[in-house]
Amino acid sequence: MVTIRRTQQERREQAESALLNAAAELVVQYGVRSLTLARVGEQAGYSRGIVTHHFGSKQALLDRLARSTQAGFVPGLEELPPGLDRLLRLIDGYVGALGDAGTTHRAFLLLWAEAATASELAPIFRERDEAFRNDLRDDVAAAITDGDVRPDIEPDDVAVAVVGQLRGIGLQRLLDPHTVDTARLRHAVTDQWRQALRAS
Repeated sequence: MVTIRRTQQERREQAESALLNAAAELVVQYGVRSLTLARVGEQAGYSRGIVTHHFGSKQALLDRLARSTQAGFVPGLEELPPGLDRLLRLIDGYVGALGDAGTTHRAFLLLWAEAATASELAPIFRERDEAFRNDLRDDVAAAITDGDVRPDIEPDDVAVAVVGQLRGIGLQRLLDPHTVDTARLRHAVTDQWRQALRAS
């Protein structure tokens, strides 16, 4: 049997992934306030020193966790140009992904909700939400230019409303998953936005 040695970079990436997964599990199980570098290390089977080596501080860990849990929530959008099609695919994919929300997606939504009262999370999620709204704003502006969306639509308002709706659905799904049928809702929400924005 041949043993393939992993490179230092591969070992580092594997350790970071395990630590982020452990941090997400702890957030889902116990909340962000219980998150410590030592607990993350223990949950992942590593020492606290490894966690400190990778992230340096709890704040840096939270920042990396927020970015990693949000990344790839709706895959496949990077290849699409800004516009109405990408916006509607994002809405549909986001609501659909909530139906299969694993630990990382649940951790993101819990972190986002706690950002309202946790000073260490607020700046991270203000920046993440602004980036999300910018993408949505770009989609609406491009769709107006393309003639697919009414010219009287304000891209900033649409971006705020879409983020609020998607995150609100996500939180409802976390609190009471049996009452939020994401398979049905994804089509209803996407159709709602298509009708509200479409140029006549």
